[in-house]
Amino acid sequence: MKIPTRLENALIKLYNAFHNHELNPECCTACAVGNILDNVDSWKHLSNEHGSLELNYIGTVHQRLGRKFNGYTPKELLLIEATFLEACGFKTPLNHYNPKPINPTDKELLFNGLSKVVRLLCKLDNIPNVFEISKIFEYEEENPVYKFDVIYN
Repeated sequence: MKIPTRLENALIKLYNAFHNHELNPECCTACAVGNILDNVDSWKHLSNEHGSLELNYIGTVHQRLGRKFNGYTPKELLLIEATFLEACGFKTPLNHYNPKPINPTDKELLFNGLSKVVRLLCKLDNIPNVFEISKIFEYEEENPVYKFDVIYN
């Protein structure tokens, strides 16, 4: 299966952020979208509220011009971030009144968020969920559907 470049790059960045403890849902440079966009915060100007799915004027202009940021449209970026935040236990959009998790950087919580984000990223690129491990155990007529080259060192 050929994985689109934008998806491959996003997965690598999210994987590294997760394992290097550089993933934080409350920080616009260290959240899911912040990491996908190389830890810059300029994407936060696409909407008026963190976690909102509604583009503001600037976001709408970029969307209508067909602009993409590391391969993703403004609407896709907002959807990715909202998915991540909600899967991590936040009520979106973020504000002082909405509930949030006690420990937003808990590894299990972040893993749940990333699982939903990976599913969404794959859906956006119309490919099967690369996070779905049960696929590797599929078989037809007693033979595995997917074959892997095993390398022994």
